[in-house]
Amino acid sequence: MIITNIDWIVIIIYLFSLISLSAYISREQKSKEDYFIAKRTLGPFKLSVSVIATQCSTNSIIGAPAFIAFASGGGLVWLQYELAIPIAMIFIMIFIFPIFYKLRLISVYEYLEFRFDKKTRLLLSSLFQFIRVFATAVTVYSFSIIIELITGLNIIYSVLILGLCTIIYDILGGIKAIIYSDILQMAILIIILSGTFIFMLDSFDGFSNLINSFPDDRLKSFNFSNHGLGDNETFAFLPMLLGGFFLYVSYYGCDQSQVQRELSARNQDEGQKIFLYNSLIRFPLVLLYCLIGIGISVYAIQNPDFLNKIPQNNGSTNYNLALPVYLIEQLPTGILGLALVALFAAAMSSIDSVLNSLSAVTMEDFLKSFKKKKPWSADKELFYSRICTLSWGLIAIFLSFYVDDIASTVLEAINKIGSLINGPILGVFLLGLFTYRVNGDGACIGLLVGFLLNIVLWMFFPSISWLWWNVFGFMATYYTGIMYSHIICRNDAYNKSYIWSIYKFRFKFAWIKRYIILLFWFVLIFLICLAFNYY
Repeated sequence: MIITNIDWIVIIIYLFSLISLSAYISREQKSKEDYFIAKRTLGPFKLSVSVIATQCSTNSIIGAPAFIAFASGGGLVWLQYELAIPIAMIFIMIFIFPIFYKLRLISVYEYLEFRFDKKTRLLLSSLFQFIRVFATAVTVYSFSIIIELITGLNIIYSVLILGLCTIIYDILGGIKAIIYSDILQMAILIIILSGTFIFMLDSFDGFSNLINSFPDDRLKSFNFSNHGLGDNETFAFLPMLLGGFFLYVSYYGCDQSQVQRELSARNQDEGQKIFLYNSLIRFPLVLLYCLIGIGISVYAIQNPDFLNKIPQNNGSTNYNLALPVYLIEQLPTGILGLALVALFAAAMSSIDSVLNSLSAVTMEDFLKSFKKKKPWSADKELFYSRICTLSWGLIAIFLSFYVDDIASTVLEAINKIGSLINGPILGVFLLGLFTYRVNGDGACIGLLVGFLLNIVLWMFFPSISWLWWNVFGFMATYYTGIMYSHIICRNDAYNKSYIWSIYKFRFKFAWIKRYIILLFWFVLIFLICLAFNYY
């Protein structure tokens, strides 16, 4: 066992605090609206932190430093991805969020029934559930490996500790407890990551020495010379910017795990602030764990035996464990426990949000949708919502035990699977928002064509960057849906209230100011990335 009793005490206090907080908040839970959207009573800053926490899982915290430090073709080119965020936020704020919020949705897929039909709603909802429960199982497994590495616990006990603790406070407190726990978890994570980086700066005698010791080829944050269209350069500028744009519009604008928090805002104006705050907070966090990746790379260069201490997986070094191994080597008793708590926080902040969103779509899109008799009481709806959360949590735990068989490639596979489907999913939603006569059949056929096109690109055109799949999948879905509905099965019946129009959109001065701030933020991110190119 690597950690001491003091470290265990720190971890136990943390887990007990989360469960106690949820138990306290559970007293306020009276209905599914309390459980899923907190009756739209939470402020934008809290919600934006939760949005970031949902995406910032352990896979990001340990995966990004590994990519920066060791991955083939890796380095600070990952920062190019962040340029897509402000532009994606502006698009969502103008074209997607206003319609969704006015409909007072709980499940974002309910919009698809309003605009198209029930089968389109159920198809997209089912797709979300399949992808998210699998991704959650991977998160549980990947962090459980870290628990096993640091504590010496068997992987079974590691999975159960993480999974069951998350399920318990998720069931008790609902989305309000999740959001408050996300805030706590993000604070812990930022403090530990900041402390780790400050420790690195002290170890390497300052920022300049750290950067100068990092390989020049990995320091370049921009790749303008390639395009990713058949040149085997996955992380070129254009695919990361354009592919990232379509991916993030789909994720932040059409994915239940994110939209559910955005729809919990008190009003549309505060909902707009969520996207602004998310963009402003996200980049410094991403930059922080990328800089930690630089520190780990330099530490490995100066300490060649470090790589030998990283566990192997299927005969090759598992670089995803580089950060945990570094923390084990460098942090003293008690602080190591806090570091493990920070990694707990990263994992749990993602898992809890996804379980709640899975429960929401199960209730709204399936159980409630197919109930023909009189509606359930508020108490019964709340009870069934908690049962759904428990069920999805147990499924994720069960699946996590089978991730081991594909652990060496699963993280890359999940990223690619996301790019396989994000573009087509966005295409379906934008068909609803921007076209008048496209019907449900057209949208579903378009989704199928977009997905199959990406499969073909994956299998037969490996030299094309998988980031382009987000673009090509969207285009194929969108234009196939239009052609099918207009030529094969035209639909003349539509409701204009479900379609975006410039004449209905209110351009408030405060909103325009936020768009301008995000454009300036785009420029600032670009300049920061460019500075690394010429450091």
